[in-house]
Parts: sequence; C-alpha cells; structure tokens
Amino acid sequence: MSIKVEKISLANLPTKIEKLNYTSKKFNKNIFIKRDDQTGTELGGNKIRKLEFALAEALAQGADTIITCGGTQSNHARATAAAAAKLGLKSILILSSDEKTPIDGNYLLDMLFGAEVRFISSYDYTNNISLIMQDTLKELSKNGHTGYIIPTGASNGIGTFGYFDAIKEISKQEELLGINFDTICCTVGSGGTYAGLCLGNKMLNLDKNIVGFNISSDREHFVSEIIEISKEFYSYLKEDNALLEEDIKVIDGNVGRGYALSTAEELEFLNSFAKNEGIVLDPVYTGKAMKGIYSELENPKTSYLSKSNNILFIHTGGIFGLFPKKFQFEF
Repeated sequence: MSIKVEKISLANLPTKIEKLNYTSKKFNKNIFIKRDDQTGTELGGNKIRKLEFALAEALAQGADTIITCGGTQSNHARATAAAAAKLGLKSILILSSDEKTPIDGNYLLDMLFGAEVRFISSYDYTNNISLIMQDTLKELSKNGHTGYIIPTGASNGIGTFGYFDAIKEISKQEELLGINFDTICCTVGSGGTYAGLCLGNKMLNLDKNIVGFNISSDREHFVSEIIEISKEFYSYLKEDNALLEEDIKVIDGNVGRGYALSTAEELEFLNSFAKNEGIVLDPVYTGKAMKGIYSELENPKTSYLSKSNNILFIHTGGIFGLFPKKFQFEF
C-alpha cells in the first residue's frame, strides 16, 4: 500500500529490536523490545515519529511558531521544543502544573531549547486546553506570526502516520530477524501511537494482536479517542472510515495513583527491570505498561496475551522524566 503524506527526517531510524532475555525466560515466551527510546538523544522517544509528519505540515503551512501542550515533564513537549529549534522555529509549550516547578528533567531541556513555557492549572488543562491553544494562535497572528497547533502527544490524524510507518518498519525487521511477532504491545497515553499501529495492522492485513496499556483515564476513554484519531487519519486519505471498537484492545488497571504519579511498587519494578535487563524504563509510561505486561503474563487465563508467543514491546522513551523522581526511589 502506497500512501503519500509529506514528512521530514528527524529521527534515527530504524530503531533496533532486541530480545528481553530475562523476561523471556521468566515467562517461557519470546519477548522483544523495540528501542524507540533511541530515536535520538534530544528528540528521543516515540513522539518524534509523529512530529516528522506534523512539522512537515507546519512548514508547508508557513508556520514560524509551534504551539503544543503536556504535563510538566512532557516528553512530547521536550521533543517538540528540540525539533522546533533544529528547524529554526519558535515553540510555545503550555504545561500543566499546580505548584512551583523545579527546573529538572524534560522541563530543564525545554528551557535549554529556548522554548517559551507557559504554565496553567491542571483544571484549565483538563477543561480549557483547546481554547487556550486557540487563543495563543490568535495572539501570534496579531503579532505578525504564523502558529501551528500540535495537540497532546501529537495524537491526531497527521501524527498517526508516524506509527503507521513504524509497523511497516517492524515488518521489514521481522524478515531480517526471521521472526513473526504475533503481538505488539505499547503504552496508551494519548492514543496516537496505538492508533497508528492498529491502523497499520488492519490496513496492511498483518493479522497481529495490537495491545495497549493505558496509563491514565480508562479503557472506554481511549477507545473513543483512538476511533476519533483514526477518523482524522482516514481524512488525509480522502476516506470516510474509522477503526471499530472491536479492533481496539486496551487493557485497564495500570494507572496506579494517576498520570505521572508513582507508587513504591512501580518504582521497585523499574529498579528490578533495569537490574535484570540492563534497560531503563520510565515512570510515567513504559514502566507502568511493562508492569502491566508482567501482570497479564502472570494471569494467562484472563489475558489478551494468553495465546501470544512472540511479543514485541515498543519502548517509547521518557528517561528524562525519571530524574525528578530520584528521591522517591529506595536503594
């Protein structure tokens, strides 16, 4: 299938796939990890795949300023600020925080990249973020600038092409590795990564089990979001189409204390995984998702993964968000 949507090359691709030896042995399955945390140092993580398409669209529209949003330690906001700087664009990051925020982790990098950071309350973020970004766009226009809005996580129609392309990349790597992944797992934080994988799987007839682990809100919310994102994706193809609820497999129960909040058990899991696999997961996304995979494999009778033998987990990055939590670990 040939789909023509413009992109710019920013990420280090393809990212490698490696076997998780300890985890594979523990569960008697072949479990691999795709290192999208290695898409680039400053740009690292899954967001840059989406931004390659979103920023190409921004440049085509003559934008000189990128507006986006996220939490204080948003990986997406940091990657956007880095990519904007690389492309000679300004960035405005609208971040959610109810308290004074120390300059650390992703927020430190935002500042290094020259982003204009604007903090709003968590209430305003939840209830008014779209209006606030639109107002920012109007403000720029009044001052003679052209803005371009990227939503949370670049999870919209154009951003979804990033992981539509990624599943094609995975298919090529399967041939080289001599393996067929029957299951691909990822974190669901805003829905775009999952939507891209799911759309690619369906449209390319790959017959894989695409399983997501939500780390905020609940399954019902993300099923709805993913369907809406898929409608936007199809609109770029001039098609009136969408994913169906039955296409979407999202596993609840891994939110813990809430978005970006960690429990002692979750942090201990990160520590244990790093010691056993030599790979660092992040506390907001991949740590919770991998812990969810462990939980599913430990309860095979009720699991989406019960019939899975060759599992691929997408490591979506986020290491910079680990540092602000350093005092929460017990070593």
